Amino acid sequence: MGCDGGTIPRRDELVRVKKKPEQKDKDAELSFRWKHCAIRQLPLQPPIVACGLGRLYSKEAVIEGLLDRSMLPETAAHIKAIRDVRDLNLTDNPAYEGPKAEKGDCYVDGGRSPYICPVIGLEMNGKYKYCFLWSCGCVMSERALKEVKTKVCHKCQQPFEESDVVIINAEGDDLTCMEDRLLARKVQRKALRKRTHDLEKVENATSVEVEAKNKKKIKKEESEGSSKSVSNRSSAEDPAYKKSKDSYSVAKDPKATEVFKSLFTSHKSAGEQTRAHWVTYNPFYN
Repeated sequence: MGCDGGTIPRRDELVRVKKKPEQKDKDAELSFRWKHCAIRQLPLQPPIVACGLGRLYSKEAVIEGLLDRSMLPETAAHIKAIRDVRDLNLTDNPAYEGPKAEKGDCYVDGGRSPYICPVIGLEMNGKYKYCFLWSCGCVMSERALKEVKTKVCHKCQQPFEESDVVIINAEGDDLTCMEDRLLARKVQRKALRKRTHDLEKVENATSVEVEAKNKKKIKKEESEGSSKSVSNRSSAEDPAYKKSKDSYSVAKDPKATEVFKSLFTSHKSAGEQTRAHWVTYNPFYN
């Protein structure tokens, strides 16, 4: 079965074999998940946020998806409001030079990440497990969180609980654990909201009682003031009180005697006097 040149054909040249399915480049897929928004499938643009399941998003894409629900994919259906995502406090990588155009005549390191762990300096490129704290949003590697055992954030020193730890781009058992923690946070948030609502009701009831007491006090003061005004009115009708008015005249007072009236210049006998009275002084007679 030789050819003219004496060559012997191989089996794959004579028999049509079944083609193997194309395999995905795991490194490329991993790099895509860590550098692209889970909604738009475009490179992440700051500010960067993450949901309770650890997926990364551009905040602008999340806001647009909340305004137009049709833009949100099924993987982001659990995001009902902006409170369901957390702003990430990332640490910049000083060795990252930014995206460059591939010219073909130089090596381009696609695994270089723009962010690193603030504790041990591991790059956030998907090769290492990363997590963030839901309480403060600080991002660090899981290795740093396990090696330095503490209940305060390594970056901002804010206290946190184990349920606040969210693994970024979780898979398998980690994803199941993140779903459980997400449900637990929702239940806790509802309980906190209900407790706050109950406290507001108690405060409103207390304020209503205080307002009612103040109204009773004001009414009591008004009634006391009206009684005082009545007593003042009765005192104003008293003859002694009338004497203090400007329109009062001794000469017109029916209760005053003639002897008492003659002491004043308003008496009719004052015109007959040729000298000053020993009690009242009139300069016309001096």
